[in-house]
Amino acid sequence: MADWIEIATLDECPPGISIERVIAGQIVALANVEGRLHAIDGLCPHQGGPLGTGVLCGSILTCPWHGWQFDVVDGRHQLSASVRQTVHEVQVRDGTVFVRLARVRGADA
Repeated sequence: MADWIEIATLDECPPGISIERVIAGQIVALANVEGRLHAIDGLCPHQGGPLGTGVLCGSILTCPWHGWQFDVVDGRHQLSASVRQTVHEVQVRDGTVFVRLARVRGADA
């Protein structure tokens, strides 16, 4: 369990909502899509906007700064196939949400 980091409680992220958290020095957007939790990189690649504070509609999260949209399930940008947010694993135990941060290519192991 060393790789799993507590990020929130289920009560903090009800269905249809996304929230922003900082874990291990990274900003993460946690989104609840019809009871299923998903976590992606929380910084919009456009200009660093706070994705977790954006609007969640289905599985599409819209950046509040300039409207860039990402699918929280797979991290895909809705208009450009070459733009993708990093997706992190999520696990829920006893009402607590944990995230395992994905390793980013080129990062030190």
